[in-house]
Amino acid sequence: MSHFFKWVPLLGAKDYCIASNSYYHVTRPRHILQHLRFASTESALNLRNGGGNLGEVVKRSRSTIEEAEAALLDYFQMNRGLHFLDAENMSKNTPDFLDKLLQRVNVDDRKAEDGKVKRLVARYLRYHPINEFEPFFESIGLKPSEFSSLLPQNLMFLTDDELLMMNYHVLCNYGIPRGRIGKIYKEAREVFGYNYGVLMSKLQPFQNFGLRQSFIAKIVASNPRLLVGGGVDPDLAEFLKKLKNAGIEYDCLENHISGKDSYDWKCMIEVIPSLHKLGLSDEQSRRIITLHPDILLESSGRITFCLFGSLLKFGATSNIIQNVLLEFPKIHLVKFTRNFFRCCKLFVEIKMDAQDISKIVCSHATVLGTCEIKMAKSLRNGLHCGHSRLCQLINDDPCILKKWVCGLKLVPLPLQKVPIDVKKVKTEFLVSLGFLENSKEIEKVLKKLRGRGTELRERFDCLIEIGLRREDVIKMVKSSPHILNQSTDVIRRKADALVKELGLSASDLGAFPKLMSYTTSRVKLRLFMYEWLKGKGFVRAGLTFSTLLSLSDENFVKVYVNPHRGGIEYWKELKKRV
Repeated sequence: MSHFFKWVPLLGAKDYCIASNSYYHVTRPRHILQHLRFASTESALNLRNGGGNLGEVVKRSRSTIEEAEAALLDYFQMNRGLHFLDAENMSKNTPDFLDKLLQRVNVDDRKAEDGKVKRLVARYLRYHPINEFEPFFESIGLKPSEFSSLLPQNLMFLTDDELLMMNYHVLCNYGIPRGRIGKIYKEAREVFGYNYGVLMSKLQPFQNFGLRQSFIAKIVASNPRLLVGGGVDPDLAEFLKKLKNAGIEYDCLENHISGKDSYDWKCMIEVIPSLHKLGLSDEQSRRIITLHPDILLESSGRITFCLFGSLLKFGATSNIIQNVLLEFPKIHLVKFTRNFFRCCKLFVEIKMDAQDISKIVCSHATVLGTCEIKMAKSLRNGLHCGHSRLCQLINDDPCILKKWVCGLKLVPLPLQKVPIDVKKVKTEFLVSLGFLENSKEIEKVLKKLRGRGTELRERFDCLIEIGLRREDVIKMVKSSPHILNQSTDVIRRKADALVKELGLSASDLGAFPKLMSYTTSRVKLRLFMYEWLKGKGFVRAGLTFSTLLSLSDENFVKVYVNPHRGGIEYWKELKKRV
């Protein structure tokens, strides 16, 4: 099973471990949580990022765009003699070029009459020939930033490059979508310099493997380098051979293969033997891949290796992974994997015991993969409970996760009737810090504290975790008890801002506890302003935090900002930034 481990994201030097040894084995797969972007396919990334700069195009009216497209179509077909399909593609799938053209023509949507835009564009094109390679490259799926360096130096018209257009038409007629041909041009430009008949001779060997033309079109669009060199790529040939030996029909992959993605055939070759190493028979492997082709195709099988390698790290046996595969739900592999790691992240955040996490992962992996679980904070707020109760509920019945998925309303849990004197627990906590029981000091502090004793203990421990010494935290609590009224999230966020952004040390926080009481924006604003004033020589060095922070905004501006030239302008600029 060590075969899987090389694919599990040991992606960096970090271990992402919690300090406690009890969490070490569980938190190591948090590498994967950090790198789950790896689970997004190229097509998903492209969809998220978008293609082309459409910002300006959206501002144009639909009628203006349609008239400009019609003028372009007439120009390409009637004036330049391009095939109708080429002319249509170049006129309707070039938003950036079209917008640039409309800017040159200086079209005003508000004043344009019916048919006027078409006439203006047609007249402009009549007297201003365009570089046809620009709309051509954009129409085949390339962005202006990608094709600007590919434009021919001495050519303006497509008809002047006969080999380019001839090979382009071969690809179109073979079934490759025009919008995918740009990827071929970018990654295998030499294809468009082939002489007559060469490109078809490159495609013919694929058909000898029994592949349908539509399937060949997809794999060529995804891996353009297949068209370069002699014969079929050896890795692809071996992959197809393994599919055939396993009894897997090519058709089951054709509908799921994407022309947008690129495939690593060498990596995919390892998937089928790996299923056999798990103990699955040929028939079981065939059925699994037929029902879930993305096990093979998603990131060329790397997601599969990542998921099952991680299961092994959590202690799953081969039999457990077999069952996960055989009972794999009707859900995309990427979503299953993302859900799985999202649940694991939740378990770590609520500080579930390592052995309990391993037990749940091994017994309910399918449940974890099908539940798009809410975040830990949302669960705490919605269920009105803390980490320990969440752990208890999940350990008692892991299937309860199905009730906590995104989109479902959380029903608050009934209050637990715990026969504990809240004040007594708070008192015990303060006594453990050195307060004298029944003293005036402890009574004064008790009145200022908000929250249960366990919550106060968590917040106290949090202050130690951020780097403060225990004795310093005790002093802070004695001088400013309300520090413990803040949640652990707020404490960590403030500490990060003070230490990482302002460069303060843990000793600074211990020396002036009220730093943790003020909002981070107030502290940053005052200290940045003080540094500026000190740099200009307007104030002396060594002013205390108390002097700088205790004043109201009005008095601070009056005393430190207004008296100095440029002070108020810099103060306003800081307020915008902070």
